[in-house]
This record gives sequence, structure tokens and C-alpha cells, in this order.
Amino acid sequence: MVIAAKTILALQTVVSRENNPFDPVVITVGTIHGGTKNSIIPDEVKLQLTVRSYKPEVEKRVLASIERVAKGEAMAAGAPKDPLVKITHAANATYNDRDLTKRLVTSLRGVLGPENVIEIEPTMVFEDFAGFHLAGIPSADFWVGPVDPQKFAAAQESGTPLPQLHTAAWAPDYAPTLKTAITVETTEVLELLQY
Repeated sequence: MVIAAKTILALQTVVSRENNPFDPVVITVGTIHGGTKNSIIPDEVKLQLTVRSYKPEVEKRVLASIERVAKGEAMAAGAPKDPLVKITHAANATYNDRDLTKRLVTSLRGVLGPENVIEIEPTMVFEDFAGFHLAGIPSADFWVGPVDPQKFAAAQESGTPLPQLHTAAWAPDYAPTLKTAITVETTEVLELLQY
């Protein structure tokens, strides 16, 4: 457990000390599993991580650093064997096609109102949607705001961040969210079928 804890902390230095700040990267330790009883030192601990980046070369370098850090912490602690580092590729960075996005945004603003269709800064989300772009299919990924307008306004006023998708506290205002999502999808399909 101590080796796992030290590894988790050491991995954060990969982001802060080994990476160009203009090439964003995220290392998330999402799960840690080990042990069966509080008085027994476990013989195995499993960590599951997610790595997110915009560039394949950054991802490759970070994955190599993760393996180096895990092995280094195990060696420093005198572990009887090297840790097993298994990499399962999950998703690439998602990029919206500029022309398609502009076309769909224009259509959506006409239906939802210009104040309800906004551009956001790039984010480190985990999506398999990138496969379309990599296959040469023009694509655009849109987000639908799922928050009650009063809660959103209060959060904007106080500066308190709202719970995000894929977090335990995320609780969408489901009826209006579904209605908006269906309106968005219908609008986009109708726009795309015009050509």
C-alpha cells in the first residue's frame, strides 16, 4: 500500500515536472485495490489510471514515464519483483471538424437562440468519439448543459464549480436535459440531411 501511495504521488510530478505546459496532459488514478484486512500487508495492489493528452507523442512519453515511476518506486522500496504495467489504449483526443461545427452551430443557434449555444475551451474528456475523426469522417461533438438554470446562475455568481459528468455528485436536471438533447440531435440531423 505504501508503494502504491508513493507511486500515486510521484505520478503527479510527471505532469508538473516533465511536461511542457503548452501540451496539456492529465494522469488520473481512478481506482486502487489491495488488501483483505486492516492488519495484513497485502501482497498485491492494483491501480487503474487514465491518461489524457491532445498529442500522441505526449501520450507515448507519459506512458513511458508512468512505467518508469512505478518500477522506480518498487525498486526504492525493495519490492520482491517489478510491477506489472499493462497499457490498454482507450481513446484518442477528439477534434471537431471546423466547417461542420460552424454549420451545425449556426443551425443550433437558430433553434435554441444564440445565447444558448456557446463555445467552450478545449477540455481533457475521455471519449471514443475521436474514432470518427481518425477515420476521416467529419464530426463534431457537442455538450448539452444538464443543470437547472437557477443552480447554474448561483454557481456562476459564487464561483463554485458545478459537478461534472462522470463524477459521483453529477445530477442532471433530466427532463429539460433530455428535451434539449433531443432538440439538438433533431436539429443537427435535419441540417445534415439538407445536403
